[in-house]
Amino acid sequence: MEPAIEEALNTLLDLVRKSEVIQEYQKIEQQAKDHPKLQELIEAIKTEQKNAVAFSHYDKPVAEQSAIKKADELAQAFDEHPLVVTYREKLILADDLLQHMTRLLENDLNRSLEQRYQEELKKLHERD
Repeated sequence: MEPAIEEALNTLLDLVRKSEVIQEYQKIEQQAKDHPKLQELIEAIKTEQKNAVAFSHYDKPVAEQSAIKKADELAQAFDEHPLVVTYREKLILADDLLQHMTRLLENDLNRSLEQRYQEELKKLHERD
């Protein structure tokens, strides 16, 4: 990678990291990862899902349905936890910011390429 491009990329990455939206997202993400109740819910969901698979394998449909129901209830509790709700909101904002920046960069690059193409085309026509 050219040094100028690498420097510009590093500058852009620093700006993204310093963005309030990204910092808020990273903060809430870490809080969610470190929250013991959420980790317990995740493990309980995994356990019930494994139980459902095992019960299905051993042809125990009642126990399988019970495990599925329990996993669904745990998943709903997880999804409705205030930290998870906030995390998802921050994730959407961070994703929107990154998509917007990507579109801006893409549009700028396309304009630059089109301009270069037109200049080269003009040079070719001038030679003729």
